[in-house]
Amino acid sequence: MSRRAVAFTGPSGSGKTTLIEKIAKKLTSQRAIVIVKHDPSDKAIFDTAGKDSDKFFKSGADVAVVSPTRTTLFTHQNRKISQIADMFGEFDLMLVEGLKILPLPRIAIFRGEIDESYLPAIQAMAIDETVDVDKYAIPPHIEIVDLNDTDAIIKWIDNHSVEI
Repeated sequence: MSRRAVAFTGPSGSGKTTLIEKIAKKLTSQRAIVIVKHDPSDKAIFDTAGKDSDKFFKSGADVAVVSPTRTTLFTHQNRKISQIADMFGEFDLMLVEGLKILPLPRIAIFRGEIDESYLPAIQAMAIDETVDVDKYAIPPHIEIVDLNDTDAIIKWIDNHSVEI
């Protein structure tokens, strides 16, 4: 099993989560998919206040909650992508939402307009009919795929994802 990865980026509300969810749903019957979500504002909450695991985490300890169907890890440490991949173990494809600093092939999602500040960091963009590409100076190395064509995006991922 080769562990491959690709990243998604784009403005808030562009549809990154929706696209990643569509890709994951389409591929999970054939491949082991893992998803890494960047939380730059540190605002995500993964537990219920007052529950045992919440109390344990608030003590300063790292916590694993293990059940018959899943394992949840709460850690105070920032991890490198290779460490995160190791925690998942074996998988076929890692879909990363955000984390612009990672040197991964990156596809940007745009609706309505293209934020040109993303162009230096991406290799492809997924857009829909609301984007007029003729209004922008898109570098020739950036591939354009139809945001509504999940199969075309998966093909791009298969051709450009890298082993981690």
